[in-house]
Amino acid sequence: MEKLLIFSDLHGVVSGAQILQEAVRLHRPDRILFLGDALYHGPRNDIPADYAPKLVIPVLNGFKDCITAVRGNCDAEVDQMVLDYPLMDTYRIIESDGLRICMTHGHVFHPGSLPDENFDLFLSGHTHVPGISRHYSFTAVNPGSVSMPKEDHPRTYAVLGGKDLIIYTGTHELYMSAELKRSR
Repeated sequence: MEKLLIFSDLHGVVSGAQILQEAVRLHRPDRILFLGDALYHGPRNDIPADYAPKLVIPVLNGFKDCITAVRGNCDAEVDQMVLDYPLMDTYRIIESDGLRICMTHGHVFHPGSLPDENFDLFLSGHTHVPGISRHYSFTAVNPGSVSMPKEDHPRTYAVLGGKDLIIYTGTHELYMSAELKRSR
């Protein structure tokens, strides 16, 4: 059974990168799914106190062999120049343990906008708000943000192992969970 660690919206924040490192040590995932916004904080966000993209780059590159990523609205071609894994796809469809998973950041594609919606799990970030919702043919998951959460949520990330999906806080406590049901 493959275990996936899912995170989004790091935005160059060192403490968010540290949460990611601790989550990898704790959960020992087979793969890491990154839903975008790697290094830049974005023009609408205040600069976080521990914003240091040059310190976050080696952390992300340390996972280059197991990370699958998509481009966020704050990611640019200059980010791809310093990251050692592909980052520029707006969405990706992957398979894991018989589940077909659609990954996107969420600023361009959302449920109902993709040409192919034959998937079991739809992963998106962008809002910095964690959530799990069931749609007609798939489950949608937003892992929240490991760096800059919004709407009074804590820093969060998700882990998928088998059919159990758990969103954890940045202190690695269970925040919300769901049991996935295959749609196909």
